Amino acid sequence: MLEYQVQKGDTIAAVTRQFNTNWATLRKNNPEAIGRSAKNGNWFLKEGATVNLKNSFQKSLQKAKQQQQSELASSHPISIPRTQNKIMFMNEPPPASPPPQQEQKVDQRQIVTHTLQAGETLWELAVKKYHVHVKDIMAENGISDPRSLQIGQKITIRLPEATGEEPVVASWYGKDFHGRPMANGDIYDMHAATIAHKEIPLGTKVELKNTHTGEMVRAVVTDRGPYVEGRDVDLSYSLAQKLSLVEQGVGSLVMRIL
Repeated sequence: MLEYQVQKGDTIAAVTRQFNTNWATLRKNNPEAIGRSAKNGNWFLKEGATVNLKNSFQKSLQKAKQQQQSELASSHPISIPRTQNKIMFMNEPPPASPPPQQEQKVDQRQIVTHTLQAGETLWELAVKKYHVHVKDIMAENGISDPRSLQIGQKITIRLPEATGEEPVVASWYGKDFHGRPMANGDIYDMHAATIAHKEIPLGTKVELKNTHTGEMVRAVVTDRGPYVEGRDVDLSYSLAQKLSLVEQGVGSLVMRIL
C-alpha cells in the first residue's frame, strides 16, 4: 500500500492520473481526505490529508513498463529469429550469416598437348600455329627460359575461345606501310584481309561488321597497333574498302573473335 500526502494545488484529476487510479476508488478508500465545496458542489482533496493508494503504484509501474516496451517495439521493429533448439531474445545479436560465396569463373577453353619437334620455337607455335601469347604458354607450363626446351618434350596449350560481339573503333593503314614487316614476321600486304590489334594474339581470326551498312568481313590479326588513343583496330586498305571506311578514315564497327 502506498500513502501520499496531499499537497497544495493537487487536484483529483492530477492525483488519479499520477498514481494510475480512478475517482471512485480514491473516494471509496479515502473518505476522510475528500471534501466537497458548499458553494459549487465540486469535490476536492484536503490539503495535508493522507491518501492511501492500494496497489496503484505497482500497477502504475507495470503499465508504464508495458507502454515503454510497446513504444520501443513500434519505433524500432525487430524481427526475432529462431534457430533450432535456441530462442533469440530481443537484445541478443543475430548470428553472423556466412559470407556469400563468390561465383568462380570456370576456364572452359580447349587444352591441347603438343610434342616439340626439331626446329620448333615457342614463338612460332604461339603465333603461327595456335594463335596464343607466348607468355601464356610459358606460364601454363612453368617455362622460365625457352632455350631449356627439349625435342620430344610435351607442353600444354590453352586455346583462345570465341567471344561475343564488342564495339570497336577502327582506322586503316595503306601504302605507307605496304611491303614492311609486321609483328608476326610476315610482310604487310595492304590488299590482304589482315588487321592490327594491341592485345589479341597474333593469328587470331575475327569477324568485323559495319552495322550502318550491313557489310561484314573476316580477317586475321597479323600486326600490332593502332597506337593512336581512342582507336582499337587498324584495318588493311582492302578491308577498309569493303567496310566503307576509306573516305571517313575512322569509324565504329562490331568485332567478334572466331
